[in-house]
Parts: sequence; C-alpha cells; structure tokens
Amino acid sequence: MTMLTDQTVLVTGANRGIGAEFVAQLLGRGVAKVYAAARDADSVDASDPRVVPLRLDVTDPESVARVASTAKDVSIVVNNAGIALVASLHSPDPASLRQEMEVNFFGPVAVAAAFADRVAERSGAIVNVASALSWFALGGSYSASKAALWSATDSLRLELAPRGVQVLGVHMGYVDTDMASGVEAPKASPGDIVRQVLDGLESGVDEVLADDTARNVRSGLHLPGGERYATFLPQSA
Repeated sequence: MTMLTDQTVLVTGANRGIGAEFVAQLLGRGVAKVYAAARDADSVDASDPRVVPLRLDVTDPESVARVASTAKDVSIVVNNAGIALVASLHSPDPASLRQEMEVNFFGPVAVAAAFADRVAERSGAIVNVASALSWFALGGSYSASKAALWSATDSLRLELAPRGVQVLGVHMGYVDTDMASGVEAPKASPGDIVRQVLDGLESGVDEVLADDTARNVRSGLHLPGGERYATFLPQSA
C-alpha cells in the first residue's frame, strides 16, 4: 500500500480532465508536491504552491529525460496522458496508428522506465490509466493501445514487486471529459474515478475497476488473481 501524505507525485496529462482531477485530489490528501506535466505547461492550474507545472511530451525521449532530470524527488508516478484517435487497423492511417500507440503505450512505458529506480528507492507506486477497452474491442486502434498498456502494467508489476513498488492498473468505461464529449452514453465522473484510484493506492491493490463497465467486462474474463483487485463503489451523498 502507498500512503499519500507528504508524497511527491508526477501526473502526466495534468492540465484537464482526469489529470486535473488527480492534481486536485492529491492536494486534498496532503501530498507534499505535484509535478503537473502536460504538453502545454501553461495550461496547468498552478494556483496551489505545491503544484509544479512541467512541459512533457511522453512521445519524445528527450522530453521524458528532461522531466526525469528535473523531478528527482518523485515517489509516485501517475501515467494518465492519453489520446483516442481510433485509427483503423484493417486499412490503417500509419501516422494516426503510430501516434496512438506512442501516446497510449510507449509513452507510459517510457515514463515508468525513467522513474522506476527512484520510485523503488522510496517504495512508491506507478499508476497506469488504461481502460475497460483493454479487454473489449470496439474496433480501431484505441482498444489495441490500451490492451498493450494493460499487459505492460502486469509485466511491470512482476518486475518491480521485488523492489517494493506498487503498480496499479486503472480501468473504466466512458468518463465525462473532453475526450468523450462526442459520445452519447453513460459516463462516470472524473472525481469518482480519481477517488477510487487514490483509495486503491492506499489499499495496496493491483487494479481498480472504477465503474460498472469495467467491473462487468473484467468479470467475464475469468482471469486469476481476483483477490488483488478492488472496486471502490461511489460514496453516497
């Protein structure tokens, strides 16, 4: 388990949506500092002095290395940055397909690798925000990219567990953010998603299934290890 009080956290994609909610709730739980990373660092809300905006392009190795060199005191990494281009796989647009894989898979892997040693030194945690579409394909490249991230998260957990690092995978359906603005379907709130993730960190679980979509899809997989994931149901008003 990873207690949040006085921790130093890096959040990618921190300027809006789930990323901005991570920053806000981490501050509410008493972290010492949040490195709020985004491609446009000027768009990060830095009204709290504990927030340090950083420019980060997770697809650029030099940018990742520069952030790793700056944020040397990080104990928790939240890989939240992502895109949804939904490029076709049967007649692919190579540029879109590659971009989605770079942001949703190679980017989080690169960030995790850049910070793994210092997170291990502090017995910290790495959070990878995936999707229920890791397990259920709707067609297109998004599901493929998130399935790759799910697999990488499980592999990373096995590699880093002996070093005392918690690696937490996050799965959910549609969330009420800009990314899903064009979707007509039930959507979870960013606030509820993030609350469950932070509860999961403090409880020491491997996976958080943050809405009914994720829970229903995951239950149909019949995968072993169910005792190591948890659902943190919405709190009553």
